Amino acid sequence: MMKKSLRMHEYDQPQPKRVSKEKEESPREVRVELPHFYGKQNVQTYLDWVMKVEQLFACNHVREERKVPLATQSFQTNAMYWWTALERERRLYKDPPIEYWNDLRGALRRRHIPLYYNRKLMDKLQRLHQKYLSVEEYGQKMVLYIIRVEINEENHTTISRFLSGLKLEIRNKVELLSCKDLNDLIQLNIKVEKQILIKQSSQKQSSYSVSYDKDDFQRGE
Repeated sequence: MMKKSLRMHEYDQPQPKRVSKEKEESPREVRVELPHFYGKQNVQTYLDWVMKVEQLFACNHVREERKVPLATQSFQTNAMYWWTALERERRLYKDPPIEYWNDLRGALRRRHIPLYYNRKLMDKLQRLHQKYLSVEEYGQKMVLYIIRVEINEENHTTISRFLSGLKLEIRNKVELLSCKDLNDLIQLNIKVEKQILIKQSSQKQSSYSVSYDKDDFQRGE
């Protein structure tokens, strides 16, 4: 009887839950290939590389702890030598290793961007006007300058900056309209610019037609 009761008790024991393979296996990380960076003393090349890298990080949802290893793997020649020397120097002075992208970007910026660059770029931004540019080209140039100089200004300040540099004929048509952000304002101005160009084109055709009719009339007379 004792053996039988023990067996019955064994059957009453809850079976251990099986963990599904899906929970055990961690999700595979997306393979991200960054463009090579050679570390040449060229501001434009460095800034374009940083912009592309940050786009890839954002699109692929790269975790913070992976950013520095991925970025440094893309270093070639001069950049690789600089990074190796920087790591050795930090170990020598017992400084903590660079583990975050913002810290690495700051170190790269100090190396590749001269002190006068921000001042020069800010001056270009302050003097920027549409002049011979289309609205789209003017807007792209302003956005690029703002990104390059890394300024954080209020949305209404950027909109006022954009409006002040527009051609007068376009600004008069849009400055009283409300826009939520700079991109919205640029798209609105592109539409206004197209309307003005169409109107100017039709006026030219009309004036050409009138002068042509006069010449025909004089020749016929």
